[in-house]
Amino acid sequence: MLKAGLTGGIGSGKSIVCKIFSILKIPVYQADIAAKRLYDTDDELRNGLKSLFGEHLYESGTLDRKKLAAIIFSNAENLKKINELVHPAVKRDFLEYISLLPETIPYIIHEAAILYEAKTENMFDTVINVYAPEDIRIKRVLARENTTEKDVKQRIASQWPDKLKIELSNYNIINDGKIPILPQVLHVHEDLLRIEIG
Repeated sequence: MLKAGLTGGIGSGKSIVCKIFSILKIPVYQADIAAKRLYDTDDELRNGLKSLFGEHLYESGTLDRKKLAAIIFSNAENLKKINELVHPAVKRDFLEYISLLPETIPYIIHEAAILYEAKTENMFDTVINVYAPEDIRIKRVLARENTTEKDVKQRIASQWPDKLKIELSNYNIINDGKIPILPQVLHVHEDLLRIEIG
């Protein structure tokens, strides 16, 4: 079974691409959603966070996300420490997820916003990047979230530049609202099926 990483900056439209792969009956593992679950269910992650930042993070039995956010925003180094606990937990969960899939599945999509930033690209046989121009990405995020343009630009700046992701990725899907997205996804799908069969 081939493992394909799927990434792209905030507002690039990864969700719609994942939806198309799902319709094509390809399993999609969403790392960000998994991470939210693992904060409460992965003992190694829970214990690591408690030993770093204190038991008060799990006072109610589940993670107090507001307290964690305060810890992250108070010190950039804290985010690095948290990521060093989260990424291995997600990797363990992903490998377990794969082990439960039928052997007939040709390939799997692992969607992660910070795939390159987390240095996890080597886990995959191929990487798909979803790209949209920055102005479109900002508009999309502002339309779906209660946030400011300044905040969105800061979040974009914290991720790797599009140019670098485009160069490093095996496939680039353009989601700019002009070029049809379905034929691009189908091209990648057919290519990955060919590689798997070959």
